[in-house]
Amino acid sequence: MAVVKLTQDLIAHGLHCPAGKQRDELVDDQRTGLYIEVRIASPGQGTYYLRYKDAAGKTCHLKIGRTTDTTLTEARKKAKTLKAEIQLGAVTRVGEALDEPAPAAPTLAAFFDGSYLPHVQPRKRSWKKDESLFRLRVRDRFGDVRLTDLKRQELQAWHADLLKAGIKAATADHHLKLVRQVLNMAVEWGVIDVNPIARIKLFNPDNRLENYLDPAELERLLKVLRTDDNRPVCNVALFLLSTGARLNEALVATWAHIDRENRVWRIPAATSKSKRIRSVPLNDSAVEVLDQLGTEGRSEHLFVGRTGEHLGNVHKVWDRLRQAAGLPHLRLHDLRHQYASFLVNSGRTLYEVQKILGHSSHAVTERYAHLSSRSLMDAANSASVIIKAAMPPAA
Repeated sequence: MAVVKLTQDLIAHGLHCPAGKQRDELVDDQRTGLYIEVRIASPGQGTYYLRYKDAAGKTCHLKIGRTTDTTLTEARKKAKTLKAEIQLGAVTRVGEALDEPAPAAPTLAAFFDGSYLPHVQPRKRSWKKDESLFRLRVRDRFGDVRLTDLKRQELQAWHADLLKAGIKAATADHHLKLVRQVLNMAVEWGVIDVNPIARIKLFNPDNRLENYLDPAELERLLKVLRTDDNRPVCNVALFLLSTGARLNEALVATWAHIDRENRVWRIPAATSKSKRIRSVPLNDSAVEVLDQLGTEGRSEHLFVGRTGEHLGNVHKVWDRLRQAAGLPHLRLHDLRHQYASFLVNSGRTLYEVQKILGHSSHAVTERYAHLSSRSLMDAANSASVIIKAAMPPAA
């Protein structure tokens, strides 16, 4: 199944069944219920159908005519008329009854490959992750199962089995959410009536783990980052610690977005997690990192590897660096949290932290509220000063 813009030119030249399929559906992108069925046995031609739900909520299919006998304009008019009659309830069965069984629902893999993935690729930045999750753990288990044959109990058991296999709860949830999104789309497009896993509970683990460094640990880390031979990855870590940026934002950063005069790094919406342009102030330590890179004027990107391309996967080198610093559990993302702790413990407000880190909601920034106990005590003491000043002398 593929959602397309039905045109007379497509009907004249584009009606063919994809390789490996016996039949396919070209669904009207105007969501009219109209679709064209093409079969491998009849290349270059197809059959118009109207897909609708009857009074009982059951999905039904009405044959309108062959593309060789009926124009697209005529098919659209007939589909519109039939839908009006169905909505008025004038008849329970209208139009020409199917002279063959209603088309079988596609398999999960066929719908994912032919409909879901093409739909999300231009709309979802993380579509490659969807493709990877489906390929690694969904396709072999449910790929050949037709959408109408997917069972809630089997999907729920599979979700639990992922956890038993050693996969983290959050990752197991990502797999189930992907399948749920695919099936929601199938419901929206009228391929199936209901989503069998619409209300399966997720594990919803609390992954808000932060590893903060005490002064001695910070000193050990900085010593390694200042002296290790792998300068590109060390500079990435120092930049993250100095800006609170996300790893991917730094790896794809370009000199075109560095404003040295105003000491601002503008992160474009295309690479920002919030999908909004974000401005990150460049403090002295961040500027020092930029001065040491040696890529300005020589490369488009800030952080460049031996091949001349921007750095990609730095986790292997980072693992060696954190081991050398005696911090085996310190993640690169923890450097973002550490930067936030610097701000909060220096008396900066959570509003300021939210703006600098680019959080879409203050609720996300609230995770750092527990770090501001010293600042809150100072604020509370300011009230105490006023009270004491207004207190009359003791008799």
